Amino acid sequence: MTTPIHVMSEIGKLKTVLLKRPGKEVENLTPEIMERLLFDDIPHLPVIQKEHDAFAQALIDRGVEVLYLEKLAAEAIDAGKVKEKFVDRILDESNIETDGVREGLKKYLLSFDTQEMVDAIMAGIRKKDVSIESHHLADVSSEEVYPFFMDPMPNLYFTRDPAAAIGKGLTINHMAFEARNRESLFIEAIMNYHPRFADQGVEVWRDRNHTSRIEGGDELVLNDKVLAIGISQRTSAKAIEQLAIELFERNSNFEKVLAIKIPNVRAMMHLDTVFTMVDYDKFTIHPGIQKNNGEVDTYILEKGGEPGTVKMTQRSDLQEILREALDVPKLTLIPCGGGDAIAAPREQWNDGSNTLAIAPGVVVTYDRNYVSNALLRSHGVEVIEIASSELSRGRGGPRCMSMPLIREDLPK
Repeated sequence: MTTPIHVMSEIGKLKTVLLKRPGKEVENLTPEIMERLLFDDIPHLPVIQKEHDAFAQALIDRGVEVLYLEKLAAEAIDAGKVKEKFVDRILDESNIETDGVREGLKKYLLSFDTQEMVDAIMAGIRKKDVSIESHHLADVSSEEVYPFFMDPMPNLYFTRDPAAAIGKGLTINHMAFEARNRESLFIEAIMNYHPRFADQGVEVWRDRNHTSRIEGGDELVLNDKVLAIGISQRTSAKAIEQLAIELFERNSNFEKVLAIKIPNVRAMMHLDTVFTMVDYDKFTIHPGIQKNNGEVDTYILEKGGEPGTVKMTQRSDLQEILREALDVPKLTLIPCGGGDAIAAPREQWNDGSNTLAIAPGVVVTYDRNYVSNALLRSHGVEVIEIASSELSRGRGGPRCMSMPLIREDLPK
């Protein structure tokens, strides 16, 4: 493992992970704007921070190096001497209505040291905090009109989505909703300027400048040759095909992409909210993505006969497709909530299928999903439970909250 990103599986021993500690951006949610910012409820900041700290400590206790997005972003901006350039990029994508507001915000942000500036951008900029010299009616900083010049980014603690490590590189993602699109600017800056990543052989398989959408919660690295990617509310079929072509044409080690169709609904927004790998031959699955006979529409993409093309095969026997792809004699799908008509949808809503594997057969889960957790243990999986009363309000579990950067390779 000679590069700063190395992820050849979902279950290899986790060595380094990227997290984002929930901050002021969570407290800046209001009932009027939370739906637009993709939240169903408003977490209590001191408690969500306590729970997130316990999550990070659980990983550290197992020997995982924990890096923080907010810290790396500030270090990258300083290392690249791009503070003003970064502010311009953020302002370009923040729907600033007039030049007066833009100039006022730019002056305000550049007055901070870099870490304070990054934290302020993530938290959102309230109108009452910035003096704007302007004669435009649109610049009136009235709390009654709308409290923010720049929206908060409360989804940032779900570091899985703005980017995804694949092999020795990553995708930096164009996300589905405007509320989250600025998030990947931090990842882009880190990869371009941070000494740990810049000029260190990291492949950017796909940058954020595409129009088709993809998010890391849909991107699963099954092994060093096969990816699974969800066709979902947040990831388009077009983006999956584009990524597959990039991987095949640029001589990555990946030979096959399984595009798995899941319902286009918020409750199942990403593939990893309904399906995660927990061991060499075991997966969690939410029964709600399966048809009555257990089938799931799956499209197998392989390198085509002509450059820039793929060969596609459609199948629906997901369990058999996975067994073949992983070359295991038998494969077990462990149903969220035990498949019970009440427990399954309840625990899936609370991310019972969203496990973070930190080694083969060792996963981190939310404590609230006790039916699913007991079932995982009955299948020989070690379950590390973390408190989740506030973390779960954001609609994401331990896998959503983590971006693995380095995993040990699985033995051949």
